[in-house]
Amino acid sequence: MSCTRTLKALAIVAGLLLMTGCATRQPYDYTAFKESKPRSIVVLPPLNNTPEVQASYSVLSYATLPLAESGYYVMPVTLVAETFKENGMTQPADMHATPAAKLREIFGADAALYITISEYGTVYRVISSASIVTAGARLVDLKTGKVLWTGAATASSEEGKSQQGGVAGMLITAIVKQVIATVTDKSHEVAGITTARLLFANKVNGILPGPRSPLYGKD
Repeated sequence: MSCTRTLKALAIVAGLLLMTGCATRQPYDYTAFKESKPRSIVVLPPLNNTPEVQASYSVLSYATLPLAESGYYVMPVTLVAETFKENGMTQPADMHATPAAKLREIFGADAALYITISEYGTVYRVISSASIVTAGARLVDLKTGKVLWTGAATASSEEGKSQQGGVAGMLITAIVKQVIATVTDKSHEVAGITTARLLFANKVNGILPGPRSPLYGKD
């Protein structure tokens, strides 16, 4: 199965799961989003608030696909990185602090996506070990500086799994899984699920479909 199909499938399942628990959630106010009508997006390297140095570019590597599949033109990640470097910026914090008008001047995009990672890595929790990735995002209009949309998502490698084998067996399994997940960076795979949940335009209060989507303007 291709990466595109895999992420689409993950996003659909995630959307269905989220819908079951969001019956009482207040509808998002998309007034500013609909007025802005962004067509192009520059994704800034995520701000990493975790000790895992690879977290930022792990999440970034998955960010373009869901936005493009949702109908937006997304500035190429490599071009964005090189352009920031030419302007003397190599750290995500400096990029996030750049004024919206300056980003508009540099990239010519309609909007910028700011992602912040709050959890990334494998954690041991008494009788379980899980790789967890949690991230939040906000889409900002680069012409006006207005926030068009905000969202958050999380994913765990242990979703849908049940524990068996007694307490001792579960403790051993948890320790072994933590070691394996740390060595193989299981969190990178989980980051793909988190990013799909966060950025595909198919969930309650999610980002709206872009102009290249057949669903554009039908919300």
